[in-house]
Amino acid sequence: MIKSELIARLAEQNPHLYQRDVERIVTTVFNEITDALRRGDRVELRGFGAFSVKRRPSRIGRNPRTGESVSVAEKFVPFFKTGKELRERLNAPGTGQAITDADAVSTTSD
Repeated sequence: MIKSELIARLAEQNPHLYQRDVERIVTTVFNEITDALRRGDRVELRGFGAFSVKRRPSRIGRNPRTGESVSVAEKFVPFFKTGKELRERLNAPGTGQAITDADAVSTTSD
């Protein structure tokens, strides 16, 4: 699911809201999560999961084409840990169709 599909689904489920308002709400939530992560805060959504930032220290890497040593700068990457309720819902027997490898690949690239 991509952001526009999420907005369309939420607008469909809430006909009393205009789609532009739903879009503003979704964008605001995403921006608040991003801003919190940028400040180094952890964002926890009970039952869903927690977003945090992990530090990757600088290191010496290799250029795969030439084999030459390359200095890779320190960076910060987002990290998501699923919540217990989400894991249980995903793994509950009889909760719909199984997720195939193709489904997993297509949903992670969005």
